[in-house]
Amino acid sequence: MSSYISAADLGIRVTADDEQSLFKWLLASFLFGKRIGQKVAAATWRVLVEVHGLDTPRKLCGCTHAQLVRMLGEGGYARYDESTAARLSLLCRMLLEQYQGRVLGIFEAAGSREDFERRLGEFKGVGPVTVGIFMREAGPALFRS
Repeated sequence: MSSYISAADLGIRVTADDEQSLFKWLLASFLFGKRIGQKVAAATWRVLVEVHGLDTPRKLCGCTHAQLVRMLGEGGYARYDESTAARLSLLCRMLLEQYQGRVLGIFEAAGSREDFERRLGEFKGVGPVTVGIFMREAGPALFRS
């Protein structure tokens, strides 16, 4: 068994031409990047994506803060639910406003892998750990050598 939960463990096949898989993995990476257990983060991701269908930035932005807090709690993400809900809203809003609601919009705007990672790090709540988790699986798909 792997020491971390992968995209495949969540049923995500990350490919460069599949915006939905990239967003789902970004959302999962965002949750895994916090100081919370992987099982809780995975359960919370399943609540958001599989139970409530929040598989696009637009759908996620359609939720109120209270709805996001409740859904995070459903997944067991209670300790950081208020701040995480706020940062999830900011993440989807920034994706919509600056990158046409697309992870591929970040890729298209970036001049290099380093620029892509820097742009990801500009999202509130996305630090080096989250960038590393996301790039572990999205990097090879997006930046083929």
